Formats: sequence, structure tokens, C-alpha cells
Amino acid sequence: MNWVVPLTDVRIAEEDVDAVLDCLRSGWLTMGPRTEAFESAFADYVGSRHAIAVSSGTAALHLAALATGIQPGDEVVVPGLTFVASASAFRFVGAQPVFCDVESPTRPNLDPADVERRLTPRTRAVVAVHFCGYPADVLALRELCDDRGLTLIEDAAQAVGATVDETGRRAGTVGEIGCFSLFSKKQLCVGEGGMVVTDDDELAARIRSLRSHAMTTVTWDRHRGHANSYDVTDIGFNYRLDEPRAALGHSRLARLDTDIAKRRQTVLAYRDRLAGIDGLDLAWDDTDVARSSHFAFPVLLESRAARDELRDALTDRDVQTTWYPALHRFTEYRDLGTTSVPNVEVTADRHCALPLSSTFTDDQVDFVVDAVATALG
Repeated sequence: MNWVVPLTDVRIAEEDVDAVLDCLRSGWLTMGPRTEAFESAFADYVGSRHAIAVSSGTAALHLAALATGIQPGDEVVVPGLTFVASASAFRFVGAQPVFCDVESPTRPNLDPADVERRLTPRTRAVVAVHFCGYPADVLALRELCDDRGLTLIEDAAQAVGATVDETGRRAGTVGEIGCFSLFSKKQLCVGEGGMVVTDDDELAARIRSLRSHAMTTVTWDRHRGHANSYDVTDIGFNYRLDEPRAALGHSRLARLDTDIAKRRQTVLAYRDRLAGIDGLDLAWDDTDVARSSHFAFPVLLESRAARDELRDALTDRDVQTTWYPALHRFTEYRDLGTTSVPNVEVTADRHCALPLSSTFTDDQVDFVVDAVATALG
């Protein structure tokens, strides 16, 4: 497809290219000084003691499960409306995802009241997904987890730069561990990559070990003469981030707040121009918009049929859209015994995400809005 308005648009600035070229010219491509610099800058940005760069957001979630000691047979409460990695990463360690409902179609973040209803003696953790860049109510979830002795893991894959309260506290820093994605469609993208943040020194040390085969030293240590051998102390993984991607992420991080502000301007323009169109509802409110980092801009149609008709009409106008299926409807997850999650099902059927990027122009927004209005006219 040659989209007139693609779902997102990745632009690589010249300073990003230069940062990667400098890395390539250095001859050091595996995890090393640029990764360390990126981790330090990311930790400062989100306000966390530790940031550990990894190969993907899924790897970040898997390492979070391992580091917090989630075991086979444990239950982990996960919203039923999210990307599949929010659940599958915990199945890697033998845990059972328990899908919970979202608050409503217009507030499609996990519902703390429904989380509490689904807790059992086997529950070990709650995964708070900041869906589409809009923060979940992690402060209420933090209180609930503290009361019940549970681990809170934040899936902030879509929410780098989002804030959870009026103080500006960043998404990913309320739980024991926060997990981020640096995938190509994300606000801070390097192609493939992720980041784990935590204030806990022991968790950070375990994650750093497990991401690199549980070796006691890594190649960069031995290259600098800090060690001449290594031991392996656990069953670890190759979840390292390479140096060119770290260089790219570090370069792009400097512009992240500016890019998020541009995304927010586009969202505000969408909300203003789409308001009042019959058959279309908007999600979240002005306070949520101010705190979101705007990974995606979902809108709600009256039914699944109306949503599918709109998507077809937009495709005919070369406007790309997407949507998130309910996890319990996937073939692999149908046998988990999920009980009623009505808001998840309604939201999955009714929503679609319109194009959004930090580079979008007013003309592109007008083109999309015109296409939506015409399709629903």
C-alpha cells in the first residue's frame, strides 16, 4: 500500500544518523559504552535509579517475571485489552494470565475494582498496562498490591514519557518494575529494543545478569581489562541491546518531550475536529490527554460492523488504521477460562486507531477527519 496517511511515520534526523555512524565507525557494536550512556540518560528521564536496556519490550516483561520470582502455577492479572506480550511474557515462566476488564469503552485502562475481584490465593502480580500511552490508575493499583502483598509490574511499552499524577511522576516508576518498548512504532523507537526500570538494587542486578546469559562479566568488561574470564550463575538469555540501537535511542531521547508535545497537539486537533460527528465517540478526557504520551489515538464506533465499515472506507482513501483484539478471543488463549470481561469485548469491537505521529501536519489531520466525516456522513 502507498498510504496517503500511514498509521505512523518514522523520521530519522541527521543527528540520529550521525550518532549511529559514529558507533559503526568505532568498531564496537555489541553492548558497551553507548548502551551505558543510554541507560543512564533514560533513568534520569523517567526518574528511576536503574534502567537496563534490552532487546525488546517483550524481553523486558519476561525479565520482570523472572526477577520478581513469578513461578509456574502463579496467577498474574492482566487487562484483556492490550498487546499479546503483556500476557505471553508471563506464560514464558509458566504463570497463568487472568484477564480483567477495563473501566469502560471510553476509558479502556484496566479497572482496579475488577482487578480486586479476580484476586485469588494464587495471584502473585498485577500488570498495569498504560494502553495507547494513557496511564492506568497505578496509584490505586499500588495501594491494592501493597495491601495484598502482590507485585505491581507496569507495562509502559506504549507510554514512555506519560505521567501518572499532577506531580509529573512518570509511568513505569510506581511498580516494582517498569517495562518499555523501543519498537519502530513507539514514541522513542530504535527498530527493536526495550528498557526495564526499577528503584530496587537487587532486582536491577538480577535483570542485568539474566539479559546476558547470567554471566558475571560481559564482553565490554573484558575488553577494558576489568576481567579475563567469567562464570555463569543462572539460566540467562541473550536479551542485550546492541550499540547502534543504543546510540540511536540516546540521540532520539533528547527530542522525546518535543515529539510527545507534537503528538498531543495532533490529538487535540483530532478531538476538536471530530467532536460532534454522529456515530463517533472519543476516549478519555482532557486530564488524560494532558498526561498521555500518545502512542495511538483510538476512536469508538457504534458497533463492530460500523467500525469495520469505517476502516474499509478509510483504506479506500489510503488512510491506515488498526485495532486491538480482545486477548481471550485469540486461539491460543481461548482455553484459559476467562470469565466475563464485557467492557473489553465492547471496546475491542468498537474501537479503531487513527493515524498519529509527531510529524503529522494539519493538512494530514484535515484529510483524515474529512475521510471519517464522509464515511459516517
